[in-house]
Amino acid sequence: MKQTNKLTVCIILGVMCVFLTAGIFIQVRTVSSSTTTVGRTHAENELRDSVLRWKEKYENAYQKLEKKEEELEKLRNQVSNSSDSASGLSTSLEEYNKLLGYTDVKGPGIVITLKDGDSSIFKGPTNSIIVHDEDLFNVVNALKNAGAEAISINGQRITSRTGISCVGNVITVNGQKIGAPFVINAIGPAVQLHSSLTMPGGYLSLMEAGGVQIQIDQFEKSTVEVPKFEGIYKTEYVSNIE
Repeated sequence: MKQTNKLTVCIILGVMCVFLTAGIFIQVRTVSSSTTTVGRTHAENELRDSVLRWKEKYENAYQKLEKKEEELEKLRNQVSNSSDSASGLSTSLEEYNKLLGYTDVKGPGIVITLKDGDSSIFKGPTNSIIVHDEDLFNVVNALKNAGAEAISINGQRITSRTGISCVGNVITVNGQKIGAPFVINAIGPAVQLHSSLTMPGGYLSLMEAGGVQIQIDQFEKSTVEVPKFEGIYKTEYVSNIE
């Protein structure tokens, strides 16, 4: 009887241990599954936050890039406008230098050579066979009136402030002494220049009649060369009006 009771108690305890073990196992599995799910959810949240942060950084960087591109386009336009202005100024400066005589130039025109006459051949007044400073001055004015755009005498560029004078027996142009023969280069309409100087009653005709030796060469192509003015323009009394 006692042994039967002990066996029953052992069986009951054994069954209870089995159920307890099964319960513990089930609980452990449930907790493990729950922990895994929670861990996965946390990782997904961190990944989502990271993606959002990088997206925000990208949008900010893209906005900055667009702003810089706008600034770059403005700079390009400014540089383009400045280049156009600089090109215009350069062209104007080049034209002004031509007018002032600061540039070597060439073009169609005529070359006039004046020499003192031979007193043994010409029996007129001795003074008339000599080339004077006023002769050069009058020839230069005649060329200008005929349309000459650039003139030089023996390599000296004639400008608006050029002085032609005679000191003793020496002629000076731009303060530089020059001597015979006097070679005058003139760029302009060649036919017109030639006709205006050789027409009857013209100044060269009068000089030639006085015994001065004259030679005129006419060039239709860009053969005549006139050197630039080597001096310096100075102003002492004039000033800009504000």
